[in-house]
Amino acid sequence: MKHTAMLFLCSVLIAGTASAQDDAAREALVRTDQAWSAAAAEGKDIEKVVAFWTDDAKVVPAGAPVVSGKAAIREFVSRSFATPGFHISWKTLDAEVSADGTMGYTTAESTITMPGPDGSLVTETGRGITVWRRQSDGSWKCVYDTWNHGPEPAAETH
Repeated sequence: MKHTAMLFLCSVLIAGTASAQDDAAREALVRTDQAWSAAAAEGKDIEKVVAFWTDDAKVVPAGAPVVSGKAAIREFVSRSFATPGFHISWKTLDAEVSADGTMGYTTAESTITMPGPDGSLVTETGRGITVWRRQSDGSWKCVYDTWNHGPEPAAETH
């Protein structure tokens, strides 16, 4: 009886520790994604934004070709930031981390403003998913980033 109780207590403690570690990893991932959104929304420091991707990352923009590797991503971000009126931000909705803590993903709702076909600024909403890999120093870096166009915002009713 004493042995069974001790095994139960140990399993509860291990589960509690794993849960706390999972929560801490998920919170770190959310903080990283939020810091990335803040850097992108600021729109000034290309290197700060690009630093969130791994060297082998892929970006899959809605309706556009895949952008592969950090050099190509840097060019993509540079062109975006150089576009008059361009602005991007997103809100992290969810985050999950693999059981071994090496991979994770975040989902987000985004807002992108850019010139439309007639040159006037257009704001689009979107939804995205980002796949992250934990680095040897414990930081998170994006390995795969994709989004699509979200539904139009609901019209306000009065």
